[in-house]
Amino acid sequence: MRSARGSLPSLIRRARAAASAAEDFLFRVQRGDHWCAELESNTSITAEYVFLRQALGLDLADRKEAIARYLFSRQKSDGSFGIAHNLPGDVSTAVETYLALRLLGLPVSDDRMLRAERFIRGAGGIARVRVFTRINLALFGLFPWDAVPFLPPEFVLLPSWSPVNIYRLSSWARSTMVPLFILFHHRPNFALPDGDSGWLDHLWLDPTRKGVPYRASVLDTLRSDGIGWKAFFNAGDALLRLYENARSIPPMPRLRERALRECERWVLEHEEASGDWAGIFPPMLNGVLALRLAGHALDSDPVTRGLEAIERFGILDGEGFRIEACQSPVWDSALSLIGLADSGHDGRDPRLVSVRRWMARKQILDDHGDWRVYNRRGGPGGWSFEHVNTWYPDVDDTAAVLIALLKGDPSCRTEGVIQRGVAWMLSMQNRDGGWAAFDVENDRRFLNEIPFSDMDSLCDPSTPDVTGRVLEALGVLDDRRHRAACGRGIAYLRRSQEEEGSWFGRWGVNYVYGTSNVLCGLARQRVPASDPMVERALLWLESVQNGDGGFGEGLESYADRSAMGRGPSTASQTAWGVMGLLAYRPPTNGAVQRGVAWLVDRQLASGSEVGSWAEAEFTGTGFPRHFYLRYHLYRHAFPLMALGRFCVAGGR
Repeated sequence: MRSARGSLPSLIRRARAAASAAEDFLFRVQRGDHWCAELESNTSITAEYVFLRQALGLDLADRKEAIARYLFSRQKSDGSFGIAHNLPGDVSTAVETYLALRLLGLPVSDDRMLRAERFIRGAGGIARVRVFTRINLALFGLFPWDAVPFLPPEFVLLPSWSPVNIYRLSSWARSTMVPLFILFHHRPNFALPDGDSGWLDHLWLDPTRKGVPYRASVLDTLRSDGIGWKAFFNAGDALLRLYENARSIPPMPRLRERALRECERWVLEHEEASGDWAGIFPPMLNGVLALRLAGHALDSDPVTRGLEAIERFGILDGEGFRIEACQSPVWDSALSLIGLADSGHDGRDPRLVSVRRWMARKQILDDHGDWRVYNRRGGPGGWSFEHVNTWYPDVDDTAAVLIALLKGDPSCRTEGVIQRGVAWMLSMQNRDGGWAAFDVENDRRFLNEIPFSDMDSLCDPSTPDVTGRVLEALGVLDDRRHRAACGRGIAYLRRSQEEEGSWFGRWGVNYVYGTSNVLCGLARQRVPASDPMVERALLWLESVQNGDGGFGEGLESYADRSAMGRGPSTASQTAWGVMGLLAYRPPTNGAVQRGVAWLVDRQLASGSEVGSWAEAEFTGTGFPRHFYLRYHLYRHAFPLMALGRFCVAGGR
């Protein structure tokens, strides 16, 4: 590892050398006109791919060994499988992975399977799995459909002005649940290899009692929580069950037929020409299954395109075969361009010009996105995260792309691509002054009391991390016409600051990420260092810096406030900490220098990844407490930004 000790001029020289090595690494992994590194999640995604292939009768013979090798490579010492390598095992992930391995032909007597079985039973058995695992098991008759939370297809018919309808759900919930409505109606029971529905009985503590309740009774809810949304939705769930049992009574069959046609129409409409749905795996899996159950042949065009899109999410290498939950070319390219700009790389470099042109072409000009339902004032112009996702541009990606384009070529500020992007982003501001990821006013948190929502993920409200990046982008552009919107954003951040001085990180782990984003945005908006909000944030950041000079935060902080900003130092989180401090502190600041020294000291000096950093931790967030991500480029792009900004602040 490279050393970085001594005086400020010496540290700046070493940081400059480290940034140069990091630039070289980025260009080595560039994929022509963009960047796209692996987006790692957990084994449940690949397990569900196995379920899909089994349900459709598609052979996996040529991949069985490679898939099993990957799955077992993620098994923990106690036999479990988890949602991240640095968290304890998770019973739902373990059960799904176990079933996938059985479908791949692994015998229950295999020692690795026995260890997984012991973990699952020790965690309470299959009875303890989450809602989506119940659904996946029910597809094969391994969990009763009556023990799965039910939402009828008729839900899709509720108008957008209704207090509860599909467009009041977050974009990721909506795109997953509409095809699920078709599955809930058909209640399929796909064949297992030997047709034995007792396949997993040994994972139940009591296999004679599989009808495990998924919610408390209405009376128990009233006793524990009183009158409120939880009691309302639990009572509503009971009524929906009665409705479902009576749906054969006229005119209900005609209403159900209409609802199923609308669900099918919605699924077909939202499929991209490439076969993708929302650019993420769950809607793609459910979309294919829904179309098959709706009568579309396996070789029909929409099903074929959907399967081909899923296959493009596959990775085969020395670790085995796995499926990504999503792919991040726009995000990775934006972060890489920002890092290179911050480090002073010439934006006229043809390699960067080609990426900026690629990103300009990725701007979404289609006017059909779901965001239009509640945003009547904005025109198209945003960017999505993925290769193809025209229905769901997102604010965070749009802000990052704008920063990347403006830093790489400041003269483009008046061009149409910038003006359209800014106009769309501004139109997505919520009434509270903040910005969310995909929708406006998608903040009806009471929906998370629906029994179906055991991941608290049915809403997309304003978040400080996204708002901070938007303010940074608007600050880079520095257009006086946007001052009112920026003022509302700053007011939102003032209200959302935690009592400790930090800000929550919805899409990155966690308070270090959120605080860094916000400070970078506030500095670009010329909020002074003397502002109490800024002072408190800087003091908090300095207070959580590790003794080794780095910053780190475990995933536990999403559930335990005492873990806020605490954890082993990582490259990406150290970079976030340094950038947050550098937004206001000079390069002579001791905390800044210790953070930069940590990065320079730990840059890889040999091997295939020379110039990058090692980082096994998951520092990206899908759903707090439930689904985490390891962006393989985070450990590189963010440190490059931090080193570049330090060198610029120190006059190189």
